[in-house]
Amino acid sequence: MNGDISRRSFLKASVVAGVSVYIAPLGGKAFAALFEEKILTPVAWDGKAGLARFRIDGLSKVTGAKVFARDIRARDMPHWPQQQAHALMLRATRTDVLFDGIDLSLLGADLKPDRVVTAEDLVRDGVAFPGFYGADMLLPAGRQAAYLGHAVAVLIFNDFARFRAAKDALQFKEGVVRYGAAAPPMERDPWGTFRFVRVGGATSADMDVFSSLKNAPVFPSAMRKQQPVWPDGIEHGKLGEQGMYYANQIKGELDSPPADWLVLERDYNTQSVDTAAMEPDNANCWYNAAEQTLHMVVPTQSPQEVIDSAIEMLKKSKFPLKKLFLHPCYTVGYGSKDHYNFPFYGLMTALYANGNPVRLANDRYEQFQSSIKRHAFKMKYRIAVDRKSAMLQSFQGYFEANGGGRCNFSPSVAMVAATAAQSIYYFPKNDFAAVAIASRAIDAGSARGYGTLQSMAATEMMMDEFAEKLGLDAIDFRLKNALRSGMKNTQGAIPAGAVRVDEVLQKAKVHPLWTGRAGAKRAFEAAHPGHRYGVGFACVQKDFGTGAESSFAKVQINADGAIELSHSGTEIGTGMSTSQAVACAKWLGKPAGTVRTAVTEWDDLPVVSSGDPYIMSQADQDKLSANPRWSPTYSSPASATNSAYYFTHSTREAARVVFMHGLWPAAMAIWSEGYAGGQAASLVIRVEDARWGDGKLSAGGLQALSCEQLARKAHELGLVTGATVHVFNRWQWSEAEFDVNGAGVRLPIDGLSLRYGDGADQGRKASMSSSGGYHVLNRKRVYIPPVQRNNATVTYYSAVGTLVELSVHEASGKVELLSHHSIMECGSMLSPQLVSSQLQGGLAMGIGHALHEYLPLYEDGPGNGTWNFNRYQLPRARDVAVWKQTAEILPPLTETDPPKGIAEVVMIPVVGAIVNGIAHAIGHRFSDLPVTPEQIQEVLA
Repeated sequence: MNGDISRRSFLKASVVAGVSVYIAPLGGKAFAALFEEKILTPVAWDGKAGLARFRIDGLSKVTGAKVFARDIRARDMPHWPQQQAHALMLRATRTDVLFDGIDLSLLGADLKPDRVVTAEDLVRDGVAFPGFYGADMLLPAGRQAAYLGHAVAVLIFNDFARFRAAKDALQFKEGVVRYGAAAPPMERDPWGTFRFVRVGGATSADMDVFSSLKNAPVFPSAMRKQQPVWPDGIEHGKLGEQGMYYANQIKGELDSPPADWLVLERDYNTQSVDTAAMEPDNANCWYNAAEQTLHMVVPTQSPQEVIDSAIEMLKKSKFPLKKLFLHPCYTVGYGSKDHYNFPFYGLMTALYANGNPVRLANDRYEQFQSSIKRHAFKMKYRIAVDRKSAMLQSFQGYFEANGGGRCNFSPSVAMVAATAAQSIYYFPKNDFAAVAIASRAIDAGSARGYGTLQSMAATEMMMDEFAEKLGLDAIDFRLKNALRSGMKNTQGAIPAGAVRVDEVLQKAKVHPLWTGRAGAKRAFEAAHPGHRYGVGFACVQKDFGTGAESSFAKVQINADGAIELSHSGTEIGTGMSTSQAVACAKWLGKPAGTVRTAVTEWDDLPVVSSGDPYIMSQADQDKLSANPRWSPTYSSPASATNSAYYFTHSTREAARVVFMHGLWPAAMAIWSEGYAGGQAASLVIRVEDARWGDGKLSAGGLQALSCEQLARKAHELGLVTGATVHVFNRWQWSEAEFDVNGAGVRLPIDGLSLRYGDGADQGRKASMSSSGGYHVLNRKRVYIPPVQRNNATVTYYSAVGTLVELSVHEASGKVELLSHHSIMECGSMLSPQLVSSQLQGGLAMGIGHALHEYLPLYEDGPGNGTWNFNRYQLPRARDVAVWKQTAEILPPLTETDPPKGIAEVVMIPVVGAIVNGIAHAIGHRFSDLPVTPEQIQEVLA
């Protein structure tokens, strides 16, 4: 490696499958280690208020100095060859004919590519996608494209000028991709199918008669003509047969309901949406055949997945690999850079670039043609309510997610949509069937909302309609049926922590927008002829996490009091690096001054994982957990709204260990020295009484000690000055027992290593030197959540309610948002400013989904390569009531409330609120999104 890159900024991570893996911030004069070059700056901390003044990347964001992978060229990487090659990809725009090769005659001799890569090259050399991404990385000649935009060839140019000219010559031209004989429509089984049936007891507190958690989800017994065949319903049969017995009972009751039931059946449809990340997909990769090394600069939400999949991909090929260098970059993704296939196209391209670094980067047309989309959904809901009590009785739902041409996360998205459909309500009975179909559309994946946006918005539209038909206030109806703490969800699991949706609803009920809506409608319409006025409301709660969340965190304090944090989580623009720095302050009195994210260097704590945490048996988990270094998963990507809760847990547990076994005994030592002539035995003070104030620690009225004083003493006495932890969560945290300094402790972690101060005894120093200054502890016992908890599917929720005030222009059908107000429950906030930014951004995305954003799925959609922002309408500031939006946050119940994940929930209720507001304005309920001016004009005509 080049000497310009310091040891501190370039880290050997591990050896994976015989390949040495290295992780490094971007190197070079302009792109050196991020903190070293001040692209990131320590948190500006207000010690008295306990708040950050601005985020770690705040200055670089407003000055345009952030480092994105898209900005990097070979010359910015000092150890790379300086010649930068460029590549472009050709894609099929038809699926009804066979692919018949490519025609590059338009280029002539001057613009001929230096290398053309086709499927034949890949087959010959054993190059294929990692298993997750499916077959036919490039479409072979004579085969039918599985989806619109299927890649057929890569053209590589050794210089930019010829690349640019060639791209201009080929883009949008007919005949470059040749087609042959007609092909029948491709028929494929769904990517995934699930069914969740629950029949509760007499009350929510009673044992369920049948539920997914108590028994099991229901799976198809077969597939016939691409449709699931469900088991026969047998009351005392196998679990699947029992589930279908109760599903059939629910159906029969809805078909012939009791006289007092009101049953509504509605179809809802949501559109395909582009994730529209401002950084299009890109990769700059260099394969050095002589040294058998691969270097990758890629934006990703999941660096560990890129590492594992890149190694998997090359292990099957003829291209040997000894070392893998991954350079993580700040990025933005909204899910679109989580387990997406573009890094592996970049990798593949580098294998054929004649030893040059090669950049493969989408322009906006290509991004629309190939990037991960939000799933289009078709939903059929049947819900029953008792007319006399206004209590919900039964919910039968069918959910069809269009997964497109590659599987990606489509099965999971369909499953999550179904399990989220209950939203904030309690249902005694439910039957949800979800299918993720394969189609010729562009593949959809981990987009923000992850299926819940689609299903919960529909539920909220239906709740308003029920209230209207029952003659009830819509919020009163919601309050009657709101899920309370201790009640079960539709899988039979009791949500963790306090469920506070009733508090959100109560605040919305008395808000002036709601209480004054009738008078405001009369006044507005009188003052604005030709406009209709409406107020809408919706409230949802969204799960956060995947049920297999894991992360590493290392917190260490130096003798001068400087705090350093390393974390496996990735910064994707959400402010995670800032919030994790701030999370240290709970135990250490101030935030970390140095933060490293996307770290996969964990020699300090070697953890191994194996098996699939979602489907492994309890016996397998019990056997594997006998290894004190084993955990069900290694580390999670930045996704599933996992930063605030899950990443913070590992950060705070590491900081807590440093406090309890380092700073607290150091404080006791200092206080003892000055107490009663040094009679330490006379000092009685409890750690529960310890409090940080303005960066100093005190307890029981004793001298306030600065972090610097405590750090010096901890190092002097050889106490714990650093901790690396690994954590795992399956809807509850793993716990383990460790021997720390001769005392047994039980912690909500499953791996631990410690660093001791300079005064540590020689035995500890010897043990630390073998593992980078850290001593790895073997756990004495571990308590991993049972695999049965997988059937709960979700238990952690955060809630948001949104009121929307809007007007509809009768002549044009245009909807204008006049104002909106959100009420959020998110536990304890790490940074109020970051919470506000997430809420504002999420609202804008939800408004776009409700009113503006739309992609045709098939031939006239983005798969034809002609879509850009000139055709795709994102909401602008004028569309989101940017100066008229307000919000309030419920205070935490206690100071010990954990922060909750909110990144996805913030975009959902505004969708239902807008559609409900339009119904209040014009008296018509829409069920297809987006609601367009043309649809409104048709209704009003």
